[in-house]
Parts: sequence; structure tokens; C-alpha cells
Amino acid sequence: MTATASRGSARPNGWYGMLILVATEAAIFGTLLATYAYLRFQAPAWPPDGIHPPSVTAPLVLALALVAAAAVVGYAARAAARGQRGTALAALAAAFAVQAVYLGLQIHLYAADLGRFSPRLDAYGSIYFTLLAVHHAHVGVGLVLDLWVLGRLSRGLTRYRRNALAAVALYWYFVGIAGLIVTATILSPSW
Repeated sequence: MTATASRGSARPNGWYGMLILVATEAAIFGTLLATYAYLRFQAPAWPPDGIHPPSVTAPLVLALALVAAAAVVGYAARAAARGQRGTALAALAAAFAVQAVYLGLQIHLYAADLGRFSPRLDAYGSIYFTLLAVHHAHVGVGLVLDLWVLGRLSRGLTRYRRNALAAVALYWYFVGIAGLIVTATILSPSW
């Protein structure tokens, strides 16, 4: 049986642990976004001369796909809560596929940007690549969590596994929202 945070609480301790993790990660993103804003408003040109503003279409479509995949993880968690292991497995596997493609395409775009400008030349490059790298690392961690839960669910559905999937869904909600905010921030010079 899974322990809960308080008597009568509907959420297990693991869910609250994930909430605390998400809160600390939100603080990291908040600091990076504040740094981006500070540097942006101190710079005479943003991005600096010689660097074209980022393309809007691909990053925006990818960010929306990531949010949609996070919603599918939430659907998987609700299916697991209803005892529908097959539906939860299929939904989580589909979300994993979208998230993995997202990360692969984002890494491709990141590498292409590294070919156009460097994080070592100016503040723009430094914060641009740092913000994207931190976000991509969070997506990578989410993929590992997905694989772990998929492995667990493949052996059956227990209360512990339902709770784990609910915590992973919370993580993906955060990563999806952070992805939208990071994308909007990175694309802001193009608008």
C-alpha cells in the first residue's frame, strides 16, 4: 500500500515529491528566463548583428506537439486510474514516440544553430543555448521516466504503478508548459 501525505489525502507521497521537484525546476527556468530578459533589455541589438532571428514555424509546431503529448500522458494516467492497463500502455507509448521525435528534431535544430552562431561569442548565444539545453535535458529525463513506467506497466497494473504514472504526468505537464514558455522566449526576437 502506498503512503499518503496526510490522513484522507487523495494523493500519494510520490505525487507530492514530484510537485516539489517541479517547483524547484520551475525556479531554475524562472532564473534562466529572467536572465534572458535582463540580457535582452541590456543589449543594443537582440539578436546581435550577424545572427538572424530564429525561425518560428518548426519550434512552434514542435512545442505544440510536446504539449499534446503531455496531455496524452495525462490521459494514460486517467486510464490507469480506471484500471485500463492496455489503454494506459498504448497512450504512454504514443506519447513517448512523439516526445522522442520532438527531442530528436530539437537536437537537430540545436546543432544547426550551433553551426550558425556560438554560445561563446556573446550573451545572446550563451543564454539561447543554455535555455534550450536545460529544456532539452528535462525532455530527456521525461523520456527516461516514460520508459521506466512503460516497463512497470507491462508487468501489470498496481496502485504503485498508477501513482507513478500520475507523478510522471505531472512532470510532463510542467515540461509541456515550460516548453511553450521557452519557445515563446526564444522566438520573441522574431515577433
